[in-house]
Amino acid sequence: MTRVKLIVAYPQPKDVEAFEAVYQERARPHGDLQPGRQDQDRRHQDIAVSTQGRPQFYCIAEVHFPSMEALQRCAESPGGKETLAHAAKISSGGPPVIMIAEEDTFTF
Repeated sequence: MTRVKLIVAYPQPKDVEAFEAVYQERARPHGDLQPGRQDQDRRHQDIAVSTQGRPQFYCIAEVHFPSMEALQRCAESPGGKETLAHAAKISSGGPPVIMIAEEDTFTF
């Protein structure tokens, strides 16, 4: 089964505490703002270590969708646009890197 995920990689913030406060309050995806996303597959990862020294990114957020069409509908919705704009606004260390990946899952 092929699914799609939206990946948002946030650069190291200028002020970690300020970033965390606003990220925890509003930036994590909300179901009412993102139609079509799969709530059970939302992920947030803090980047702890990099082989190149200080990690380029502070954290990565992933939001999974059942299809590219579902992701596009979400991104084009008022709530999706608001969420993406907010991600850019709170990223004090530079613009977030936004990627879309297709992933195949299968059972062994």
